[in-house]
Amino acid sequence: MTKRYLLIAWRNIKRNKVFSFINITGLSLGISVCFIIMLYVQDELSYDRYNQHADRIARIQFKASINGGEISEAGVMAPVAQTLKTDFPEVEDATRLEFIGTSKIVYGAKSFKNDRFAFADPNFFNVFTLPLLSGDKKTALSQPNTVVLSKLTAEKYFGNEDPIGKTLGFNNNTDFYKVTGVFDKMPSNSHFHVDMLCSMVGWQPAQSDSWMQGTFSTYLLLKPGTDLKALQAKFPEMVKKYMGPQIQRDMGLSLEQFRSKGNQLGFILQPLTDIHLHPTTGNELEPAGNATYVYLFGAIAIFMLVIASMNFINLSTASASKRAKEVGVRKVIGSARSQLIRQFLIESSLLVAIALIISVALIYLSLPVFNKISGKDLLFVFNVRIIGELAALGVIVSIAAGLYPAFVLSSFKPIAVLKGNVSGDNSRFGLRSVMVVFQFFISVSLIVGTIVVYQQMRFIQSKELGYNKEQILTIPNSYVLGKNERLFKDLMVKDPRIISSTMSWYKPAGPTNSNNSLVFVQGHDNTTLRTLGYHVDEQYIPTLGMHMATGRNFSTDMGTDSSAMILNEAAVKALGLNLKDAVGKYVVQVNSEKGNNFPYHVIGVVKDFNFQSLHEAISPLIMTLQPEGGLIFKVRTADIAGLLETMKRQWAGFNTEEPFTYSFLDDLYNKTYAAEQKTATILSIFAILTVIVACLGLFGLVTYTAERERNRHPKSARCKHNTNYPNAFR
Repeated sequence: MTKRYLLIAWRNIKRNKVFSFINITGLSLGISVCFIIMLYVQDELSYDRYNQHADRIARIQFKASINGGEISEAGVMAPVAQTLKTDFPEVEDATRLEFIGTSKIVYGAKSFKNDRFAFADPNFFNVFTLPLLSGDKKTALSQPNTVVLSKLTAEKYFGNEDPIGKTLGFNNNTDFYKVTGVFDKMPSNSHFHVDMLCSMVGWQPAQSDSWMQGTFSTYLLLKPGTDLKALQAKFPEMVKKYMGPQIQRDMGLSLEQFRSKGNQLGFILQPLTDIHLHPTTGNELEPAGNATYVYLFGAIAIFMLVIASMNFINLSTASASKRAKEVGVRKVIGSARSQLIRQFLIESSLLVAIALIISVALIYLSLPVFNKISGKDLLFVFNVRIIGELAALGVIVSIAAGLYPAFVLSSFKPIAVLKGNVSGDNSRFGLRSVMVVFQFFISVSLIVGTIVVYQQMRFIQSKELGYNKEQILTIPNSYVLGKNERLFKDLMVKDPRIISSTMSWYKPAGPTNSNNSLVFVQGHDNTTLRTLGYHVDEQYIPTLGMHMATGRNFSTDMGTDSSAMILNEAAVKALGLNLKDAVGKYVVQVNSEKGNNFPYHVIGVVKDFNFQSLHEAISPLIMTLQPEGGLIFKVRTADIAGLLETMKRQWAGFNTEEPFTYSFLDDLYNKTYAAEQKTATILSIFAILTVIVACLGLFGLVTYTAERERNRHPKSARCKHNTNYPNAFR
């Protein structure tokens, strides 16, 4: 019986080629898009779940409100980890990571640059599931000056040599680390990635006892059954016990006095598996995901499948009159309604099966393109899970798309249909009309959403930032030149293709140093403010096209500028000052490079500029005259390629083993919003595909309506389209 049903179904598909093509095309597009989005959503939701104890790992974060300014940071102070492990029985273990950024690595006569380099506590492998291919995870980082490498990094540095026991030079060969382990590459669905892990044992910053500043990413392995909220409720006592005395020492205020002025500070816990999609800080280790976009793409997948299924339902019920006589005859000769329902369900299942086969091909062809656009590394490999998901998707679509038409077609009364009376076929405002309206409502909504996202991207591109990002060339690793760094800068400034230059670690876009400080107006310790500090030279502000709101810039002619400070407008406001009286005030920096509670005199206020994501408000910022680190050049647009070649030759003349690397500030800025750009591109593609599928259904309905009218009035149709009127009556 099933074989006969399949044969009939195949004949109907061949007989109705246009409708079959529309249904199969719509369903195959719907299924393939749905499956690709499903792979994407699964990947986003799987972040950090590869860890064996992912459900028991949490990250501790610093959260504060100081003088009206909100602070939320992923990094905390050095002693927090050990304190939590010692003082709280709920904490089974605690480990720290401190990312250093780009580092020069030397092995023999070869040198390398690594920008995924971090220090880690010896118990890192007890908390995170990262098996070692060689070495012992219990002892790999237990000794000072030891390092664990990823497999790819070990192969890059040592080739086919056994890396265990080999020594690498760091910091221009002033520090040496012995390789004690090799791990496989970190899973792509991790919220951080490293190629090198150096031991924190003996590393001076890790031994700090300061509770006033720190940037250590600290993770807790909690005992089974621990309630995060109950544990977090105990943290105020920890703050009082350890942070209170240091606030008293550095600021001359008790913790109670500090809080009485409206200030708050403390720590919160965030589950490891929430970090990627639900970031609560603006300084994540890597660009985070967005739960809203994940849910949006999930909704698009469902809508795409629903629209394709609605097309099937619409075309099946619209063409009911074609099958009416067949149904009537089959009922007259004794076919039961259940048999007819089974037949029509088999027909829909055959169409879905064909669409599934085409979908598999579409997924294979389009997934590499999707990976390139989204930056993912999704795989479509046939295994039990993938086959099960495809089969489940096929069954759902078969039932969703085929059940209603099967009941409609099998409900015809044999006597009525044999007389040519098919009820409901001419209904204008029935279910079919509702589904068509719904399809285009969804399509229009997606188009509107896409337009909104693109408008947001245009805003990001055209936003006045408070600095000029165009024609700014940065050399972040110029510090490796050592004493020759300033000589290189002076040589390049003489080139007419360079307008100006400055020396600073700090850039308003892209990866940059972070340097948080506590400051307050002298004599007004109630204005204590946590702020970001930039170390710059006198050419930083003009080179980057920033503007002074009041006062003056740093000057080499003013010897006292070594203890001067420039505030941004946000810092002036947060400190309770105004532009008229800010210049001339003394702002005290707690634990500054010049000593504890060092007073800087304010010489100017720079206009606010965006140095963080545009999703965040401009934060308070201070600048001090301490040139160090990388070089930044303002260049002319003519002959940039020739300028870069000149720079490479000059660089090579200093015989450094470090390769010449550079980047343009506008590229760094654009990379900051790469995730939004990718989302906009993906959303527009899916929106276009959804509209195409909806239009396919509408085209099918229009085609069917035209065909039905032609069949109802063949003579009038011929009259209308043929000027030879007598032919219409033949």
